[in-house]
Amino acid sequence: MDESEFLRRADTCLTDVAEWLEELDPDEVDYSTADGVVTMEFADGGRFILSRQAATRQVWLAAGALGLHFSYDSVANRWIDDKDGAELMAVLAEVVTARLGHPLDS
Repeated sequence: MDESEFLRRADTCLTDVAEWLEELDPDEVDYSTADGVVTMEFADGGRFILSRQAATRQVWLAAGALGLHFSYDSVANRWIDDKDGAELMAVLAEVVTARLGHPLDS
């Protein structure tokens, strides 16, 4: 994947995450976006950061003690964790749920 394709796919991913976060209660988790970064801030002061990493062609998630690296799988059309094959949005829902201490509303 060349750099322009990576940037396009990564920016689409970050936009999708921001749209997903928009549906959550802003009193529990708020978010902001900047060039290539989505920052999630929780009511307890915690922070998760999802960022594009052009040098490695990955999207990285820093969620508490977790540091996860996702690469784009063009066959599955998804961002997949390099270590265990988990899909980014599923992992994000899991770590946000754990941080909030209750299931996310559908």
